[in-house]
Amino acid sequence: MSLTATKELEKNKHELTIHIDAEAFEKAIEKAYKKNIKKINVPGFRQGKAPRKMVEKLYGEGVFFEDAINDLYPAALAEAIEESKLEVVARPEVEMKEADTKNGVTFTAVCVVKPEVTVKDYKGIEVEKTVKEVTDEDVDNRLKAMQDRNARQIDVDDRASQNGDTVVFDFEGFVDGVPFEGGKAEKYSLTLGSGQFIPGFEPQLENHNIGDEFDVNVTFPEEYHAEELKGKEAVFKCKLHEIKAKEVPALDDEFAKDVSEFDTLDELKADIRKKMEEQNEKAADTDVENKLIDKVIENMEADIPNEMYEAAIDDMVRDFDYRLQGQGMNLETYLKYTGMEIASFRQTFEEQAKKRVQIRLALEKIVEVENITVSDEDLEAEYNKLAEMYQMEADQVKKYIAAAELTKDVAVNKAVDLVKETAVVK
Repeated sequence: MSLTATKELEKNKHELTIHIDAEAFEKAIEKAYKKNIKKINVPGFRQGKAPRKMVEKLYGEGVFFEDAINDLYPAALAEAIEESKLEVVARPEVEMKEADTKNGVTFTAVCVVKPEVTVKDYKGIEVEKTVKEVTDEDVDNRLKAMQDRNARQIDVDDRASQNGDTVVFDFEGFVDGVPFEGGKAEKYSLTLGSGQFIPGFEPQLENHNIGDEFDVNVTFPEEYHAEELKGKEAVFKCKLHEIKAKEVPALDDEFAKDVSEFDTLDELKADIRKKMEEQNEKAADTDVENKLIDKVIENMEADIPNEMYEAAIDDMVRDFDYRLQGQGMNLETYLKYTGMEIASFRQTFEEQAKKRVQIRLALEKIVEVENITVSDEDLEAEYNKLAEMYQMEADQVKKYIAAAELTKDVAVNKAVDLVKETAVVK
């Protein structure tokens, strides 16, 4: 491989011309032939036994070119980028210019490079820190949430259903007198007021007794995910089987003993207050850090190529898809269920992606200006922290995260620390 030319096309965009010699191309063609020959039929030869020259004569000299080029160009491109010393920030656009056994392969790669960045006044930034006070009401609300988590369901048969109850019922939905797919269930459990069903459905399940049979009349929202039901009026035939009410435990010392390591309710309240104060302090620190980073971005000057934002969106969409797969779904199914097009889905990440790119560029510039370095001890400590977070051995983490990339992340974190340490916090 050789990098034969580098040309600046426009700001932050360069074109590399890359050549792969005929000898390397010939070896790649031979490799492609051996890989594919078992799948190729040539009259007069047993399956997989035809000589390469016969296959090329029958199917054309370039029959194996594509596989050979695909095998060669990624490494050639990476080597050329390294030789050019360009800091490429997005996937290059590759175009083949020439490919033959006599001259080898020539292709171009248009590369988007990291822009020039200037960051001013990142030291001594003045910000205000506000720590939210923990009130008695806050503590009471936290206790109520603990009550709710420890509540139990009791059967009710002496009154009608009401908001907050869990009801067990049968239903079947009809549009224009015809049942529709997915509109029927038996012994379905629903907490009234949870908002699980479409607007207007749950309130009509209130004020009914066990054994009642009744109609629920609703109109499907215009943005409903099922196209055939959007905006349609529907009638659900319902029968109520069970009513269950939530019974919460009393707030007393026994409750404190049951849900915590404390013997009295007062001790539990004090612990709740302390933890909420610590949480509010951390939230205030995070808010200060966000304000500082916003100010750093505000003081940054850079002509950022749009390709960097698109690459960041690609990463965020891919991460979202991975999380969906962990829940037994995928992005395609999610988009179908929500009725979103991929273009509009990507737009939801635009602002976040823009800020992520700006933050990274600004902090990397501070690393450069301040000559921030990362020691072996710093890197090892970060690997150990990640290992603890993901409950893995540090050596396993090292297999997934390259030292060069993690070093950049640690350096950027040090830049954040520098901005925070030099800030004037009121």
